[in-house]
Amino acid sequence: MAQLDDLIFFQHLARAGSLTGTARELGLSLSAVSKRLKQLEARLGVELASRTTRRLSLTAEGERYLERGSVILEELAELEEALGEQRAALSGPLKVNATFGFGRRHVAPLLSAFCARHPGLEAVLELSNYPLSLGEQGYDVAVRVGEPPDSRLVARCILANRRVLCAAPAYAARMAPLVTPADLVAHPCLVLRENDSDYAVWRFQQYGDVGAEQAVKVAGPLASNDGEVIVRLALEGHGIALRSWWDVHELLERGELVELLPQWRGVRADFYAVYQQRRHVPARIRAFVAYLEQEMPRRVTLPHRPGQDQAKRATKGDRRP
Repeated sequence: MAQLDDLIFFQHLARAGSLTGTARELGLSLSAVSKRLKQLEARLGVELASRTTRRLSLTAEGERYLERGSVILEELAELEEALGEQRAALSGPLKVNATFGFGRRHVAPLLSAFCARHPGLEAVLELSNYPLSLGEQGYDVAVRVGEPPDSRLVARCILANRRVLCAAPAYAARMAPLVTPADLVAHPCLVLRENDSDYAVWRFQQYGDVGAEQAVKVAGPLASNDGEVIVRLALEGHGIALRSWWDVHELLERGELVELLPQWRGVRADFYAVYQQRRHVPARIRAFVAYLEQEMPRRVTLPHRPGQDQAKRATKGDRRP
């Protein structure tokens, strides 16, 4: 139906944010996209967007058309998928977002293996420094640290993770005594600068003692906004790093880095697969999230410690300590 084609076209237009971007995405000329929008507005009798070739903003009518139209398209897709779910292999688009380091190291290979099992999928993995909006960016699944505050999202824990203090063996051999986290103020710390912060506060909890917590403001002559650079500086003996276990556990196992203050742990940094809550979640999304839950812990095994928290295996809302 022409109306459904128009809804799909307008979705592309709204997500691209410009006539030029839409033309590029759909493989059409700029004039063809502009003409299509004018025809749609003429048929509906309202202006849907104010635009230039570089920027497009939706009118109130355009926002309503997009919102209601998206629901219609989603319900149609869900209906067709539900009808064919038992007889058909997984197929359709799967758009995933993850952070750069974790996305490259772990999400990408698992997405590759998942798509090899289900060749009917059309998958896209986009990496970014910061979590992106699922709805606005059109992502099906986002892999991020921590549970999202938005109650409209479902969050499944795919990897229990903690942060660990570490340094090169050569630095550890010559370093000043380090008995508690408070002693870090006397050491060069390799600060990961995020959100334009000029300092870092590292937080710790002592194993076996829920009440023993310390927060230390650290500093050092070397810093970076990239986690891989921080690890490289630690390997080269420039000081102490606080990195996620998933990032350094292999280096620790090989002895290229050594763990410091093993009786203390950094704050939890568990990874979650997040997707939008809806009446019928497409089978491809449910299957991919289940695959991440199954396979991700096999890639990164946390060390056993007395009193260590059990890995969470629940949807958002499970607040067990």
